Amino acid sequence: MEECLELDAVDAADIGDLALVAESGGLFDQEVAQRNGVPPAQHRTQSYGVVAVGGSHAPYTTPNEAARVGTVAAIEHEWDLDPARARALQRELAGGVIREDRFESIETIAGLDLGFPRPDIGRAALVVLRLPAFEVVERRVVERPVSFPYVPGLLSFREAPVGLAAFAELERRPDLLMVDGQGLAHPRRFGIACHLGLLLDLPTIGCAKSILVGRGEAPGPERGDRAPLVDRGETVGVALRTRAGVKPVYVSIGHRVSLETAIELTLRCGRGYRLPEPTRLADQAASRRRPDTAP
Repeated sequence: MEECLELDAVDAADIGDLALVAESGGLFDQEVAQRNGVPPAQHRTQSYGVVAVGGSHAPYTTPNEAARVGTVAAIEHEWDLDPARARALQRELAGGVIREDRFESIETIAGLDLGFPRPDIGRAALVVLRLPAFEVVERRVVERPVSFPYVPGLLSFREAPVGLAAFAELERRPDLLMVDGQGLAHPRRFGIACHLGLLLDLPTIGCAKSILVGRGEAPGPERGDRAPLVDRGETVGVALRTRAGVKPVYVSIGHRVSLETAIELTLRCGRGYRLPEPTRLADQAASRRRPDTAP
């Protein structure tokens, strides 16, 4: 049977609750559920206190950490929002995403993996590699409480503060960020890769394992084969075959990187696995039981 790529997103506003609906047909997306620490029944996370971060709000545990995070973010916004305001903010910020190459040289690439070991705890694993040898320069794994509920299409409001906390631990800013998640391939063209890229003002690529929005033909079977991912008449990314005979990954613009460059860099970071090396190593780091800062 010919492989087919198709998945339509359902906004929480359309389904009226926080159930794990990831498809208009009503199917539960167990992978997304597990990644976000949400049990099969709908779940609302416990609220936590927040501290100010340069005029914005985020669930950081100490004022010192808040100050560090404030220094890595190029722009700021409030995080303590209801879903309707969060969607409106996504639409507003999406206009600031730069969809062309705006960088000089890429010598270091950071891979970021985000997940939830518990529904109320977020974990960010950030691994920085130096090209062309893919030498690990830094590795940071942090866990933080999260206060935003699980809402389809608004995952970056749960994930991004934890990712920023990991970034605040780095000794040196990488030249580019590759996120295990969506960029433009999002209902409001503002997935986690766009969100972090814009906040950090950093060239960013989204490289996801599954489709959130869009339809397209399957790419050819060989490494480097690709097929456009189209949503409402707009190409929002590509399905990219990174290894012959394995499932594709879904690459989209995050910020300050064109789609062609995002594809090129994803393939350049391939080391014989389905996932590009930055996010593959970040995924490995995230699976560790306790946070660490090695090397």
